Amino acid sequence: MFKNFFKNKSNMTTENTEFDQEIDDVTLENNANGEQLIIEELSVEEQLAQDLAKEKDKFLRLFAEFENYKRRTTKERVELFKTANQEVLLAMLPVLDDFDRAMVEINKSEDELLAKGVELIHEKLKGTLVSKGLEQVDVKAGDVFDADFAEAITQIPAASDKMKGKIVDVLEKGYKLGDKIIRFPKVVIGN
Repeated sequence: MFKNFFKNKSNMTTENTEFDQEIDDVTLENNANGEQLIIEELSVEEQLAQDLAKEKDKFLRLFAEFENYKRRTTKERVELFKTANQEVLLAMLPVLDDFDRAMVEINKSEDELLAKGVELIHEKLKGTLVSKGLEQVDVKAGDVFDADFAEAITQIPAASDKMKGKIVDVLEKGYKLGDKIIRFPKVVIGN
């Protein structure tokens, strides 16, 4: 039994030597892998640095996009407040036109008190509409016709060559709210 034990021990020693050799090989491999791991860690660090740079870039782009969104919505909100009463002003324009026509007729009448009262109401209405941002589009006879600022209702033969392509008569006043024309002036142009 002891013989077998020693025999086994000698086998174990041989196996241990082989095992120790294997351990040394593994250690060497681990050392080699350890160096590779260091190299991989550098590449991992580089990879992390690149990922961080990408995330920073993504964050900056998202932040810039958000700032643009805020600026755009603020601008849209200001425009909305400027034009929020556009429908009401459009509904009031025929009343203003009626007052303009009434003023022409009342000035022809001899009742000064009535003319003064209608004129006061007319001026108050105009003042209120102007305070809400309404402006008259400045177009008059003799101006060059521009389709961006006026609507041509009809064309008539021009009295002279100077009047060709120009406004001969303004049939209906135009109005704008801020920079936006809400009703184009209706004009007659010379042909």
